[in-house]
Amino acid sequence: MKILLTAFEPFGGEKVNPAQEALKDVPDVVAGAGIVKLTVPTVFGKSVETVYGAMKREKPDAVLCIGQAAGRTGLTVERVAINLEDAAIADNEGRKPVDSPVFAEGPAAYFTTLPAKAMVEKIKGAGVPASVSCTAGTFVCNHLLYGVLHHIAREFPGMRGGFIHVPYLHEQVLDKPGAPSLSREDIAKGIEAAVEAIAESDGI
Repeated sequence: MKILLTAFEPFGGEKVNPAQEALKDVPDVVAGAGIVKLTVPTVFGKSVETVYGAMKREKPDAVLCIGQAAGRTGLTVERVAINLEDAAIADNEGRKPVDSPVFAEGPAAYFTTLPAKAMVEKIKGAGVPASVSCTAGTFVCNHLLYGVLHHIAREFPGMRGGFIHVPYLHEQVLDKPGAPSLSREDIAKGIEAAVEAIAESDGI
C-alpha cells in the first residue's frame, strides 16, 4: 500500500505550518504502507493542481491532506468537503474568492472515503485528542479536499481521500493568549496513528 500525505506551507502571516512541520517526523513506512510526502502551496487552484499531479505520478492507494485550523483543540478528521470557495483572508498569492465553486461542474459536496471514525479512535488511542469534524471551512483546505475527492470520483477508482486539520504548534500561540495548541511530536504521533487506521481499513 502507498499513501500520499500532503501538508500546506505557512500562510496568514505565520512563520510555520504545524502540518508541514509534523509531517517531517512521520516515518516513511507506517503499518506496512509506504509514505509519500508532499508540500502544497496554500493557493486556490495551485494546491489542487499540485496534489493532482502527485496522484497521477504516484498512483497512491489513499491521499490524506493535512492543514492548520486555528482554534481546534485536537486533530479533526474532516467528513465532508463542499463545492464553495469563500475566503476571509487572501491565499499566499493574494487570491480571495467569494462565493465561488471549486469545480463548476461538480456536485454540492463530497464525503471523505477514508475511515474517519476509525482514524479518530486510533489517534485517541495514541494519547492525542481527536474528533470527527463536519466542516472543513471554505478556505484552501476545503478547496483541496474537494478537489482531491472530485478527481478521485472522476479518474481514480479504488483510490481513497480525506483531510485532517491540526491545531497550532505551541510556538505559534505565544502571542495568542487562550489559543489552543499541541506539540509537534503529538501532532506527528496523531498523523501516524491516522495513517495506521487507513492502512488497516478498506472502507469508511
